[in-house]
Amino acid sequence: MERQALQIFDDLPAPADIRSEVLAGLNSSQKTLPAKYFYDERGSRLFEEITHLPEYYLTRTEIGLLREYADEIAEIIGRGSVLLEYGSGASIKIRLLLEALRPQCYVPMDISREFLIASASRLLDDYEWLNIYAACVDYSQDIALPDQLLNAGTKMAFFPGSSMGNFTPEQASDFLCRVRSTLDDGGYFLLGVDLLKDESILQAAYDDSQGVTAAFNKNVLRHLNRTLDGQFNEDRFEHKIVVNHLLSRVEMHLVSSIDQMVNIAGNTIALRSGETIHTENSYKYRLEHLIDMAGSCGFECTNIWTDSNEYYALIMLKCGS
Repeated sequence: MERQALQIFDDLPAPADIRSEVLAGLNSSQKTLPAKYFYDERGSRLFEEITHLPEYYLTRTEIGLLREYADEIAEIIGRGSVLLEYGSGASIKIRLLLEALRPQCYVPMDISREFLIASASRLLDDYEWLNIYAACVDYSQDIALPDQLLNAGTKMAFFPGSSMGNFTPEQASDFLCRVRSTLDDGGYFLLGVDLLKDESILQAAYDDSQGVTAAFNKNVLRHLNRTLDGQFNEDRFEHKIVVNHLLSRVEMHLVSSIDQMVNIAGNTIALRSGETIHTENSYKYRLEHLIDMAGSCGFECTNIWTDSNEYYALIMLKCGS
């Protein structure tokens, strides 16, 4: 593939689809907002700040695993692959794989267009040999790759940060099956997953002492105010997390501090004092459960790498024929 530097393709849902999705959640008995709407440019920056917090073990643990095992991963995949990253963000972790794999092209996928382009441009400055196809997409939906990538070489997908934990088990299974359909037989999927652990570690990671996670949680309101002509007042909501042992997940909520009426997308939403909007789940996995789920979608597990505390795992899945 000849070097073509940075190319961008957009496949975001139309505003009408966002409106219907948001209003359906806000009109449910347990109000919800999709976690993907944290991620405008400001939300993406806040999340990157979270990853550097001392309480947030996930990122530093995953980076440590990538540093330790990047060469081993490269031996499995080989050079000249097509490297796809779901939820690329600031494209920091991917640098370890780019340097080890030397892929013929890199496909970062993110819902925040401005942040995506800025991150991709920085990579181009540092890797002059690299082709980048930046995809502004909602990766929780079906994704169609550009024609020039369909037969370009071995495909490896990377989904870091335990972001699959944001999906319900049913959604996670659907996502794994969609990734499998995107990859060819013999393709690979490197998946980062957070494992079950002590509640005190989870409490600190999702409710940090500096309040960055609280600001990130409230940013979904700011983003939707702009996108859907909403009138949420962030100061009337508090950040709350719940460690739900029964469902093996950490939940993030926004709690209304008063009785209030909020206009959004031409509709009025009533919230009682103390009522919550459920904004995110972060499921924590048992490895055997995840491997079984991946197997039902046509993957086989070839490698598992974990840290010494067994807080986190990188799992290599291969597409069966």
